[in-house]
Amino acid sequence: MPSIITWNMRIQWTSRQLRPISCTGRGPTYEDPDDWVVNDVAGNFSVTLIDVLDTFVVMNDRRGFAQAVQNVINAVHSFDIDSRPQVFETNIRVLGGLLSGHQFASNPNHRFHLKWYKGELLNLAYDLGLRLLPAFKTSTGIPYARVNLRHGVLPGESLETCTAGAGSLIIEFGVLSRLTGDSRFEQAAYKSFFAIWNRKSDIGLVGNTINAGTGTWLSDATGIGAGVDSFYEYAFKWYILSGEVEFFDVWNEAYGNVMRYARGHEGHWFRQVNMKTGELTYASTDSLSSFWSGLQVLAGDVQNAIKSHLIYWNIWRRFSGIPEVFDLNARLPSAWQYPLRPEFIESTYFLYRATRDTLYLDVGERVLLDLISRAKVDCGLASIANLLTNKRDDRMESFVLSETLKYLYLLFDEGNQLHSDDSNMIFTTEGHLLTLPRELIKQPSAIRRHLRRSENLQCPAYNPTRHPWNPLDDLHGLAGSVRSREDAEYARVTVGGDERSRASDEDSVFWMSEAWCESPRVDVYSWNFVFSADGSMASEDPSPDRTKLHEVHDGYVITNMTGLRTYVTSRLDGTGYDITKIGPFAVRTGQKVYLNDSALKLGTNSKANKNIQRKSDIRLHFHLDNIDTVLPFGSGFGSVEDKVAVTAFTSMFAGDPAGMLTEEGQTSPEPLRFSGSSPLPVIRPGETNLKGCSAYMEGSIEPEAVLFVGRGGCTFLQKLSMGKAAGAAGVIVASDTNDPINPTADSSELDYAQSHLSDVALVVVGQTEAQSVTDLLDLASARGIGVRMLVENQGKAAPTRTQAHGEEWDKNALDGRILYVNGRALINVELLV
Repeated sequence: MPSIITWNMRIQWTSRQLRPISCTGRGPTYEDPDDWVVNDVAGNFSVTLIDVLDTFVVMNDRRGFAQAVQNVINAVHSFDIDSRPQVFETNIRVLGGLLSGHQFASNPNHRFHLKWYKGELLNLAYDLGLRLLPAFKTSTGIPYARVNLRHGVLPGESLETCTAGAGSLIIEFGVLSRLTGDSRFEQAAYKSFFAIWNRKSDIGLVGNTINAGTGTWLSDATGIGAGVDSFYEYAFKWYILSGEVEFFDVWNEAYGNVMRYARGHEGHWFRQVNMKTGELTYASTDSLSSFWSGLQVLAGDVQNAIKSHLIYWNIWRRFSGIPEVFDLNARLPSAWQYPLRPEFIESTYFLYRATRDTLYLDVGERVLLDLISRAKVDCGLASIANLLTNKRDDRMESFVLSETLKYLYLLFDEGNQLHSDDSNMIFTTEGHLLTLPRELIKQPSAIRRHLRRSENLQCPAYNPTRHPWNPLDDLHGLAGSVRSREDAEYARVTVGGDERSRASDEDSVFWMSEAWCESPRVDVYSWNFVFSADGSMASEDPSPDRTKLHEVHDGYVITNMTGLRTYVTSRLDGTGYDITKIGPFAVRTGQKVYLNDSALKLGTNSKANKNIQRKSDIRLHFHLDNIDTVLPFGSGFGSVEDKVAVTAFTSMFAGDPAGMLTEEGQTSPEPLRFSGSSPLPVIRPGETNLKGCSAYMEGSIEPEAVLFVGRGGCTFLQKLSMGKAAGAAGVIVASDTNDPINPTADSSELDYAQSHLSDVALVVVGQTEAQSVTDLLDLASARGIGVRMLVENQGKAAPTRTQAHGEEWDKNALDGRILYVNGRALINVELLV
């Protein structure tokens, strides 16, 4: 890498960006002002030289850093330049590079302190910031995408901008304000960020492009990639840097909504969806999206980061690079370019630091070898115009040095000083290192401290995959690498790495003809429901008054919970869930929700569930009749299309298909026919009774069959009653939503279910997974065969209150105080009744 930087430093004296094949420089295209691909970045200033300043710090090259700072001072005297660059790119590459270089050069306590340095880089940053400010002169505060550094916003300038471009300015602008004392920069970026966030949809998603003048969305498509990506990144990282909790609130809410709507049903990849409905718009992912895994690591969600990273790792293995756009339906790129983007390598670095799994060193080695063999030329690394033919572009973006090679270097430099830095220093979206010293961090006001309790937010320790000797014990056993995870092969197949187009021949060493690819199980990350004190159906109250809930100094007290729509989100620290919204009221980090509804009677359903705790969900395995049913799950049978595994949510009445556990730890009565050891036939009723609400014709249902019916038309209890009358062993309801639903009933219905339906079971399958079962039934019908279902033996019951966190808690102290959902505590909720 030093030789590449040396070439850049030599060329930068007369030019702007490097052409690594011709060994020349490149500036803006003045003859074609609309050539935004070039002109958005090449603003006729030494962008690569500035962008690379803190790379010398990462490489521990003090002499190189000093020379680079001096070169910038000599080459860039001001930004009074007649050029029209993009505000976002200029901010992250140039302003961020100047600020980072200044912080290292001016800090007398840092080994990169330059005694001769007089603040020249900060002066340049201030000059640049002033020239970017005119872009914010819109009625919304959302900036124009481009601005002329000498003349300001030119007549006729487009008002179209993207969420990432307008909403990812707060870090650099905020640091500039704190260092100079001029608050205009931070205020402008703050206003722009929340002007976008406050225009989010009803389901909490922001769109891709927006009109800066009117604030109307120009595109309803959204995801985690191009056009949106760094908006989420800067929400979380500015909170780390500044401690301003409102940005953490945005991150928490946004992350929960992205995980609910944009994440694919298998939990590995993220798709583009409609910001208003959450419905799929494009089944594709782009190279920029691969940054998400690294951000998930930073937020503490390591397990989900591993999953999302596996998708991009397997794409890299197939194509020796990450194509700009990858079609997950066709399992092929729809845009074959790879301009040496850093996002995948960045995530690999963060995952290695979090897990120390040597898989990520292997990933880094493969990336390094591919870059050397495909991109290395005499004067640098050339962008790949086509990964299929290896056609190269005579172009090396400045981020290759500021990010791509920086993260690759850090991955292998085990002793780097940054690994032991526990300050609030962050990498910007351009890979620049920025920090705010304690004296520049604003303390929260007395009112905010009064309203918001502080939390000690800690990332959970990484728990590697374990291979237990006892299949019923997943807490002990031999720790394994990520490559030994059950879902690792699934990710490879998802991107097309099957036997016909496998990623590499080395995979076949681990393949067996009798093996099978396990579909991953995905935990629901967030959902919402309408509260009901007695478990009955309740109409939503969209505008609750003080008779239902009121605000207190540390949160909310609910005195009448019935009809309140409640939003629940998983906590990133892994300890349980939080209520994040009640009706129209947001519940912020550190706040509590107190349930003080006298109608809430714990144990109301004791006739049906006395001293018994059910599992909230089970796994169902469906397969075609032509499969050998003697083989246990995991032993392998049939092709991928011949079987489906789904998560089903159990009802709170009638028989329990998972078996139950008493508080004394004893297993409840023998399993139902529904969950016996033999696969049961699955029957889909005829067209006249698809929802199972009417009586079945005598003899139309095979004995001991399981009915697969649609949701709606009648109560869950009626569906099960009709099924039992026809001789069925149970009913599976295909839901019209992916939200988890555990059907319940009122007291009189529970009495009936206890006495008449205790030998049959009802479960609900989410919409997406229900469709996969429907597809299997259609396939079976076309082949003239049947489908059978078997309940997976999970071996363990839901944890009791004293087991919820793996600790022995005082049951008497907690009983009636903590609310549990799916066996996990609602951390910010307390029961007062």
